[in-house]
Amino acid sequence: MGAHRNLSRRAFIVGAAATAGGIAFGTYSNASEAFRAGDVNPLAVGLGPNSVSFNPWVEISPEKITLVAQHADIGQGVGSVQPIMIAEEMDLDIGQFEVRFASPSPAYFNTGFAEELAPFVAADQSPAAEQARAAVFETLRKSGLQMTGGSSTIPDTYEKLRVAGAVARETLKAAAAKRSGVSAADVRTQSGHVILPDGTRIPYVELSAEAAKIPPVLDAKPRDPSNWRILGKQMMRLDVRSKALGELKFGIDLRIDGMMYASVKLNPNKGQPLLSYDARKARAMPGVKKILKLKNGVAVVATNSWYAMRAVAAIECKWAPSKYPAEQAGHWKVLEESFKPEFLGKEWRNIGNVDAAFKSGKVIEAEYRAPYVAHQPLEPLNGVAIVTDNGMEIWVGHQSPQAVQSIAAAAIGLKPEQVAFHNQWTGGSFGHRLEFENIGVLAEIANQMRGTPIKLVFSREEDFLQDIPRQISLARHSGVVEKGKIVAAELKSASTAPFKGLLERMGAPSKDPDGQLGACLWNVYYNIPNFRSTSYEAQGLSPSTTWRSVGASTAGFFTESFIDELIHAAGLDPLRARIEMCTVPTYRKVLETVGEMSDWKGPLGNGRGRGVAFVESFGTPTAEVVEVTMTRSGIRIDKVWVAVDVGKVIDPVNFENQVQGGVVWGLGHAINCELTYAKGAVQQTNFNHHEAMRLYQCPVIEVRGLENDPKVRGVGEPPVPPAAPALANAIFAATGQRIREMPFNKYIDFV
Repeated sequence: MGAHRNLSRRAFIVGAAATAGGIAFGTYSNASEAFRAGDVNPLAVGLGPNSVSFNPWVEISPEKITLVAQHADIGQGVGSVQPIMIAEEMDLDIGQFEVRFASPSPAYFNTGFAEELAPFVAADQSPAAEQARAAVFETLRKSGLQMTGGSSTIPDTYEKLRVAGAVARETLKAAAAKRSGVSAADVRTQSGHVILPDGTRIPYVELSAEAAKIPPVLDAKPRDPSNWRILGKQMMRLDVRSKALGELKFGIDLRIDGMMYASVKLNPNKGQPLLSYDARKARAMPGVKKILKLKNGVAVVATNSWYAMRAVAAIECKWAPSKYPAEQAGHWKVLEESFKPEFLGKEWRNIGNVDAAFKSGKVIEAEYRAPYVAHQPLEPLNGVAIVTDNGMEIWVGHQSPQAVQSIAAAAIGLKPEQVAFHNQWTGGSFGHRLEFENIGVLAEIANQMRGTPIKLVFSREEDFLQDIPRQISLARHSGVVEKGKIVAAELKSASTAPFKGLLERMGAPSKDPDGQLGACLWNVYYNIPNFRSTSYEAQGLSPSTTWRSVGASTAGFFTESFIDELIHAAGLDPLRARIEMCTVPTYRKVLETVGEMSDWKGPLGNGRGRGVAFVESFGTPTAEVVEVTMTRSGIRIDKVWVAVDVGKVIDPVNFENQVQGGVVWGLGHAINCELTYAKGAVQQTNFNHHEAMRLYQCPVIEVRGLENDPKVRGVGEPPVPPAAPALANAIFAATGQRIREMPFNKYIDFV
């Protein structure tokens, strides 16, 4: 369990931060020390009169209380739970505060990445593992890397936001005590007020000027969860009502006085330039104001987005060809030929004597495939920007604020600090908003239209064409069963490298193996005495990037499907065998729980089947059971049971929604979705070519959150990886047919 990855993640941490303009600031070892004098607090700059900011997350003026959400809200609900964690400690009620997204600042560095980037599996919490995580934490602190991703929001903010609220609460009490001449120990807080011993209620906003004149109370401690008023209870997300009523303004809804509208046509052969264009038809179309040449395409500036989209579509372009295979068959051929020493990414684990074990017993071999898939969020790429002689201002929903500054600045010859960034509510991402397809071109357009605010909106088709997809992957797994036991397994996968690709586009290339290609290859928690896992990095294919659950989204399907094949070959029960082989007690409990929830008692028969899968991704163990029925028209998914251990369920309603959404996402893409290339361009350019799960196909999904893990874990991505293998295993149980390639609808119909 303590096996190391010889993998330098420092190249990512430091390199990405350097690109993003991160800076080092004062050392501290825990959340409360972050607020000591001398540390960076971006809220301290430009505070209004009689206003106070105790730390980077709380600002109080005589008019209002503002709580800062440092992570981007891309639909996962963190724009709600982040301020509520602060409000819980401040004794604020819902409705007593405003929420603002954080500006780019090293104060908002993501501590949650320490768990994922340390060279130990999540279940290993030995002193050596914890020391490694502490070292990564220190590197993160020095880099100031501000990023949303990797299901890290809650692990990152659980302690520091609660401490931030506690510091604010205790300092406001101290200010009230000083004003009234009573002891701070004799006052209390409730519903945004400090309450004096005689019952006098002083609103927090009336204490802002006095609180600004005293030192913050830095030794404040967050309350025990047993005393929570809001957290851990059934609550409605802050954004639900405004979204339901159409009141919440997303990035695509933003309007600025004097704004013009733009849309683009970019080279569909990703990464290649524009050779020439003919815009004669477009110039004569309604609303067109400007036609602009870009580095890799053209833009139309018009009086509204629809005019801009129609006109840019009419421009005839000649593109430089792709550097990757023009046709999809060529992509698979590259993968098939990537299992060679020169493409070796890393041997992740090697225990026992695998080669010797393969000389006896029954050998099982299988090949699995997972295609490119799109991110396809409902809100297409967009943004608003204005460039003046003083710099650039940009409004866009993004998961990496500092990187936006750097990419935009580099596109037009500015310094990152000359770019002012305003994060927006985002209508989905799934990894799309970690990339920069819209950032550079928006900067180019705004720079050619200096002084005029420009609103860029990609057409749906352009969003699909320019999307950097999920990695394409191929696995060749083999194993040995003997006397009713799995005695050996060798897992090999070849894939494009999503994380390295993202780093390269951020300007921080790494020569180290892509850690995401080790997902579900090295963190396999089954007691198999002879076990080896290896990844190969395919070269010369379409660029790929992070997609909801990244490496685990493909490798989880490969590994858990193959483990199921080995279990069946050994004549064992799929769930009981996993429970008996599982080496981590808390993870074993997750499997036991999903078995209890589903009342697992073995085969169902009569065209019905159940499949189970277990995956730990981003530190969160998740087990799923899928039940299906084979009808005359095809497979019907009847029900899904999910057990997840996150250490502490902070927001029960959103937790359940996130898990259910992850299951639907995982099932829908496993059934229906793939991107294929023809003449260098993606062939699927809208939702009807890349279908998610339909409402009538959606099963009942029962969720249970466990709290046995000693650490708080994230849940945005972990429900996704087990969905595909659990479904494939259920189909086998119902029909005897093994499906080893996504999407499954190539091989079987669904109703």
